[in-house]
This record gives sequence, C-alpha cells and structure tokens, in this order.
Amino acid sequence: MSNKRSQYSSYDYKKLAKKYNITLSMSRRGNCYDNAVAESFFKTLKKELVRKQIFHTREVAASKIFEYIEMFYNPKRRHSYLDYLAPNEFEKRYNFESLKK
Repeated sequence: MSNKRSQYSSYDYKKLAKKYNITLSMSRRGNCYDNAVAESFFKTLKKELVRKQIFHTREVAASKIFEYIEMFYNPKRRHSYLDYLAPNEFEKRYNFESLKK
C-alpha cells in the first residue's frame, strides 16, 4: 500500500513551500471541499480557453491565460455563485458595502 500523499509531506516539499512563503493545506482523505473553488475555476479555464487552442510555447500559454483571467473571467464572466455578477463587480459591491458600515 503506497502513500499517495507522501510527496506533499516530504521535507524538501515543505522547505520549498516555506522558502516561497506558501501555506500548505491538505484535508483528510476523501474531503474534496477545500479544493472545490480551485477545481471549478480550472475546469472552466480548460473548457473555455485551453481546449480551444494550441499553445506553441509556455510564454504564449501564460500570456493567453493571463488575458483570459484579467480581460474576461474577472471583469465580465458572470458567476451563479456570485448572484450572477462578475468577480470584479462582486468585489466592488462587497468592498463598498463594508465601507458603509
């Protein structure tokens, strides 16, 4: 029986994360909810951008993904979870409401 999560708890992995000020998070086995938001985003990214294109270099891929996130996903793409607002609009409203209190 192998421990599939051993790479995430190894000394070198923890040392590298600490070097770059990354907080490691790992839920118990079978609890996927802490990754649900990230998994949903990456599913959408793949469906709406990655599967439709061939990226010839990592630089091109990074540029297109940045453009997708900053020019479409955050300012324009509506999300049912955010009451059908784009993330930027939701954030503006949330920050505005918290300033009024």
